[in-house]
Amino acid sequence: MAMQYRQFDFNLPERFDLTFQDSDGERRRPYMVHRAILGSLERFFGVLIEHYAGAFPLWLAPNQATIIPIADRHSDYCEIIRESLSNSGFRVEIDNRGERMNQKIRQAQMQKVPYMLVIGDREQENQMISVRSRESGDLGSMNVQELISKMQSEAD
Repeated sequence: MAMQYRQFDFNLPERFDLTFQDSDGERRRPYMVHRAILGSLERFFGVLIEHYAGAFPLWLAPNQATIIPIADRHSDYCEIIRESLSNSGFRVEIDNRGERMNQKIRQAQMQKVPYMLVIGDREQENQMISVRSRESGDLGSMNVQELISKMQSEAD
């Protein structure tokens, strides 16, 4: 990884209409050499973030799914789901904040998390997961194996 880079820039002198007077008294356009501390890897990530506007594809998202328990009594089931998804190679978080469910969903949407997994009494009783996708909205209920299969096919 480069700690800095240097490059010739032929566009900026023209864009800023930069000129100088040479030894013959003629106006000339200069060549610009500039450098920056950031290297190509940092520039690549900057372009990547800008391109996706933060909504990374599933394989690249730092948090691929957020599990949202409706109440504290759902925490144990949420942990089972988190463990199953983590063991399948997915990056998953549980939102245990004391906020209302709608606020947790909104926060996950703002963070552009690909999947929001809502767990309430019905989901816990039936061993299901209510799945919301960043792209498609409500996907309905599915069991953990169905979700893992869906996420694996999307990540490939």
